[in-house]
Amino acid sequence: MPPLDTAVIVLAGIALLAAFINGALGYGFSSLTVPMALVFYTNRILNPAVVLVEVVTNFYVLFINLDGVAAVWKRVFPIVTGLLPGIGIGALVLASLQPGWIKLGTYTLILPLILVQAAGWRRPIRSTWQVGLPFGTALGILYSVTTISGPPLAILFNNQGLVKTEFRAGLALVRVAESSVTAIVYYQLGLFTAESENILWVFVPCVAVGVPLGAYVIRHLDAETFRRICMSFDAWVVGFGFSPGIDRAEFDGKPLGLCRPGPHIFDRHLFVVHLFHTESGLKAIANNFAYARRSEWAG
Repeated sequence: MPPLDTAVIVLAGIALLAAFINGALGYGFSSLTVPMALVFYTNRILNPAVVLVEVVTNFYVLFINLDGVAAVWKRVFPIVTGLLPGIGIGALVLASLQPGWIKLGTYTLILPLILVQAAGWRRPIRSTWQVGLPFGTALGILYSVTTISGPPLAILFNNQGLVKTEFRAGLALVRVAESSVTAIVYYQLGLFTAESENILWVFVPCVAVGVPLGAYVIRHLDAETFRRICMSFDAWVVGFGFSPGIDRAEFDGKPLGLCRPGPHIFDRHLFVVHLFHTESGLKAIANNFAYARRSEWAG
């Protein structure tokens, strides 16, 4: 076990909450854990531990939702096929790029996805190879770089009309494939290290407690309301981590000095705005960004 310090305590707390949400919704462990953990660790150290945990949790979620597999496997097959080249590309990106840029890219990619999901965006999307194959490739790149795929998958399946057991079974099928293949690719690239093992030992007890507890509690809650609250909190977490990600972005060893007021002001209102999903809240975000831009010019 790693020694107890602030990073480990915070990581254990957020991992327990994320495991609980993952058990309830079928996804959410990485999209909640990674943004907060990246404040303390790089993707290259964090990702291998997250992927190993997700292999186990995804098989568990698949097992408890086996009844929905027969109805969805044909829909997810094009996505799983597209995952394979995407995972290879993303893993090479993870192994080659500067860690600070990967952190910043992670926050930049997942924030709009979480906001779209939290806002309840709905458009009918057909389940075809023309949609599933490129979506799977993009998803594979996203997952192998960030270990996050729940928000885009949830958006796709919601807009294809999947609900309850079928929704969770579809998520589990794709995530079992992506996490298993990503773990193999990481191993081949030598990304598993002693630091990743230390993080893994923090995750294990959190997942063992949180996932079954979440699966039990969701039976007594309204799933849609719970999902909206979780995604709103997730958006706030990403906004919180986005600020230090911008602060530490470097090019050729030198800080870029990117504008910081925007993310700081943005994360202050993000949770409330998307919890209530009001037009006035959206105007508040626009006003905040305008204020941040004026502050930058004034500075």
